[in-house]
Amino acid sequence: MSRLDSMLRRFTAQRDGLNWAAKEIAGVDGDVLDMGLGNGRTYDHLREILSDRRVWVIDRVLQCHPSCVPPEADFLQGEAEPMLNRLANEGHKIVLAHYDFGFGVKEQDVAEAAAMSPVIASVMTQGGIIVSGQPLVGFEELDGPAGIPEGRYLFYRA
Repeated sequence: MSRLDSMLRRFTAQRDGLNWAAKEIAGVDGDVLDMGLGNGRTYDHLREILSDRRVWVIDRVLQCHPSCVPPEADFLQGEAEPMLNRLANEGHKIVLAHYDFGFGVKEQDVAEAAAMSPVIASVMTQGGIIVSGQPLVGFEELDGPAGIPEGRYLFYRA
């Protein structure tokens, strides 16, 4: 499979997974969290499909497309762990989280996701959904929507 085809499969799985998760959390109170703003595509999609919810964003730097800059009050700039601790300490509860941190080296990405899992758990509302490009630990793994190849995207319930 070409890298282009692989990327298209990943983007389709991500979009379909987020749309599925948004339906799963309908009627459950809580905010949304995008971990890893990047160029802002996922954030832009989340704020469109969940326009009635606050969408928090965590990233080390703000370097997204100008149309995807989150409101200053919702952008937590810095390392993930202290930003997640801040959300937890302020009493914010997350009902849908998207995990997209990574270095681009599979072994490092998997280790970081495992280490971040307990901190992510501290902000999740019971029954909340996590959509992740990396395996997380300590959550109930879900099947997710039909049509997403196994392992392409991962789905968890807090």
